[in-house]
Amino acid sequence: MSTETSYADKVAEAVEGRSEMFDLMSRHDHEQVVFTYDPSSGYRGIIAIHNTALGPALGGTRFWNYDSDYDALIDVLRLSRGMTYKAAVAGLNLGGGKAVIIGDNRTTQREMVMRAHGRAVESLAGRYYTAEDVGTSVADMDYIHMETEHVVGMAGKSGDPSPVTAYGTYRGIKACSLKKFGTDDLAGRSVVIQGAGHVGYFLAEDLRAEGAKVFVADIDGDRVQRCVDELECEAVGADEVYDVDADVFAPCALGAILNDDTIPRLKVKIVAGAANNQLAKSRHAAMLEERDVLYAPDYVINAGGLINVYSELAGWTLERSKRKAGEIYSTLLAIFDLAAADGITSAEAADEVAMRRVHAVTQLHRTYV
Repeated sequence: MSTETSYADKVAEAVEGRSEMFDLMSRHDHEQVVFTYDPSSGYRGIIAIHNTALGPALGGTRFWNYDSDYDALIDVLRLSRGMTYKAAVAGLNLGGGKAVIIGDNRTTQREMVMRAHGRAVESLAGRYYTAEDVGTSVADMDYIHMETEHVVGMAGKSGDPSPVTAYGTYRGIKACSLKKFGTDDLAGRSVVIQGAGHVGYFLAEDLRAEGAKVFVADIDGDRVQRCVDELECEAVGADEVYDVDADVFAPCALGAILNDDTIPRLKVKIVAGAANNQLAKSRHAAMLEERDVLYAPDYVINAGGLINVYSELAGWTLERSKRKAGEIYSTLLAIFDLAAADGITSAEAADEVAMRRVHAVTQLHRTYV
């Protein structure tokens, strides 16, 4: 009897959890969320498809040791929604999706975990394409490709998207400079970069090439030292990054770093970086504006990575991908103009531009063939 009661309790908990999940999905109109598990490798994954009005959903796979399954679900829902907006604003024929693998990304079972994930991707029959993200690599995409064709960013093709992401972010910072200071010349400007991984390093390289002064912070001291040694950047403590007196703060690590505690500490005029989901809450965009800080919406300025992997599907060259990423400059200026004209934040203006395109395509009538 106790076993039956225990099983009933588990079923009740599952039903309650399912109701909560559907509520979370409905808040931002997600189309599909898939939970997958492979006991042999220990793989636990979630794939979220937000919107496919413009085309198949595309978004990277993040491998992270989340505090809870709920945290992983919230992350994948937010990230997939951001991908819809990012693709729409960038003018790409893609929908928004994302995947997370829950666990330690240092596992020795990497091939089997990735192949299990590849099978989960394959089960969606082309509704979702995956790519590299935090905690995964180009080599991981090759493992995933063993199980599905619906993967981009592999070695020998578009490869590491970091250089194009960084270039688009660099062009975005130039647009912000034009808006805020009346010139896009970054020579002599100061930029503090939070996160010295692949994107952060290449962004520092682009900025230093134009003569900007660059401060770099990261929890990994070796990454910071590389920027200091190779690019002549100035090191900043990870806990002090919000207190640096500079022109631009460029978040290039994890999200939710712009919040009630950090925004009052900022001593910059511009926030423009490559990290996803930088705002902890939507109201923090208004909080930045109240402090006269120009904010470049994250999914607009960091779209270079998506553009890079999209090039595999579209057959673009690297040069064309970089040119497309360079258009982030004019896109941001248009968003800033819309925000000023409508009296809304830049984040709200970006959402409006994105959803206008999604809705416009949704309303197109199909012709009889």
